[in-house]
Order: sequence, then structure tokens, then C-alpha cells
Amino acid sequence: MIKVKRFFLEILSADLVESEIQLTADVEIKQEKRNFEINKFFYKQIGIDHYWRDRLVWSDREWTSYLTNKNLETWTMKSKGHLVGFYELEFHRDTNEVELINMGVLKDYRGKKFGSKLLSHSINISCAKKPSRMWVHTCSLDHKFALTNYKSRGFKIFKEEEINFVA
Repeated sequence: MIKVKRFFLEILSADLVESEIQLTADVEIKQEKRNFEINKFFYKQIGIDHYWRDRLVWSDREWTSYLTNKNLETWTMKSKGHLVGFYELEFHRDTNEVELINMGVLKDYRGKKFGSKLLSHSINISCAKKPSRMWVHTCSLDHKFALTNYKSRGFKIFKEEEINFVA
């Protein structure tokens, strides 16, 4: 068992502003149609390095059910036609909040600023929904620059906790 620090971060509506994203001509970010295979692929491939395990036991039916949520969006990034990364956003209508559920970049593309561009894109998409806040959680098992990336885009920690984790 290991101790893991979990961080909950938010950007309140007053601080939630769009930013310009510089993408080269061979990079695209687009919203995916509801196809659980994409979400499942990224969850497994990115999550293997960061102990993402909750959904590994899901059946295809559970993945399909997850994607029937009309407030859930999946966005993918490609470079030269190859999958690079993704993020999932959920708009919580009852609280007028956007949650960044998962975000990540495949191992071969890490360290090349793709994560920063994906995060900026997710913020821009969230801005269009005019939420009262956007929030995310990360932990000490995530990519070493995850917390720094969130903070550099204006996210502020509103809750921290330490949990016991069985590796």
C-alpha cells in the first residue's frame, strides 16, 4: 500500500477564459461520435502508466452505457493522422459545471506539449458552455507535469487529500 495525494482543482467562471492554441497543420482536435472503443483504448493505453483501473473491469455494455450520457463529450487529438491523446468532458446541468473527467496523451507523444494544447482546448470548449466553474482531479500517480499543467492554465486547488492505494 502506498500513500497517494489527490488534488481537486477548479477554475471559476470569472477566471475561465479562452486562450489561443497554436496547432501545426498536421495536428487536429475533434469531437468523437459516441464510440466506446475510442474511450476504452485511451483509458487502457494512457492509464497503464498512471494506475487507471476503475474502468478496466467494464464490459462493452458498461462502456456503451457510460457513453449514452448526453452531457458527456469525448475529444481526440491526432498528429499526422495518428492518435495522440484525448479528453472527456461532462457538463453537469444541475450545478452548471463542467468536469474534465479524463485527459491524457499516449506515451510516444509525451513531453511534446500535446497535453498543454489538449488542456487549453478543453478549457475553450468549456467556456462555450458558460459554466459557473470547470473542475478536475488529479493525483500523485498521474503524469509528473499534470498538476503543473492545470495550475499554469488557471486551475486552483480547492481540496487535497491523502489516500491509501494498493498498487
